[in-house]
Amino acid sequence: MDLDPTLLTWAFVGGGLALMFLEVLLPGGIAFFLGVGGIVVGGLRAVGLLLDPLMATFTWIFLSSGLTIALRPLVLRFAQGETSLGLTDEDAEAMGEIVKVVEKVGPEEAGRIRFRGATWDARTLEGTLPEGAEAQLLYRDNLTWVVEPVDHADLDAELSEAIGEDVTRQDETAGPEPTDRSSDRSGLGYDPSAPQTG
Repeated sequence: MDLDPTLLTWAFVGGGLALMFLEVLLPGGIAFFLGVGGIVVGGLRAVGLLLDPLMATFTWIFLSSGLTIALRPLVLRFAQGETSLGLTDEDAEAMGEIVKVVEKVGPEEAGRIRFRGATWDARTLEGTLPEGAEAQLLYRDNLTWVVEPVDHADLDAELSEAIGEDVTRQDETAGPEPTDRSSDRSGLGYDPSAPQTG
């Protein structure tokens, strides 16, 4: 069974055009150069060259490969799309967050912290954090978070600057300050008739 030469010529041209249009769906330059090779081989067959189907196929393979290897880097350099960089890394978003230590954390021994509802291995660069302490996430090393103690004075200063009022934390080890409940007739823990601030 002989293959119709005209049909094979149109197959190379049609296949080449289809591959070039496929480049829109699969960008990268490879389908485009395969298509260019198909159109060139179809054109050579139309003018009477490359009449042997096997020779036309090998010519298409080598021509397409050569075009792809030689011209693709040039085309990609000049026809690159617009790119933008955005913060997509969850680790980068988590850096600086305050977490609770659920198992003693130190530089030599990994402890555990609670972060976003799960517990994670954690270690410090220096010093030890006891269970129940707060820590700040620095970075993640594989599956272990590296943390540091939270400096409440820095946090208080940032908060004071943000809201425009002096904010100081009460020493958590001393317990709550005693309140004068003589004016608290409502049992709310404060006097609702007193002037309110904020």
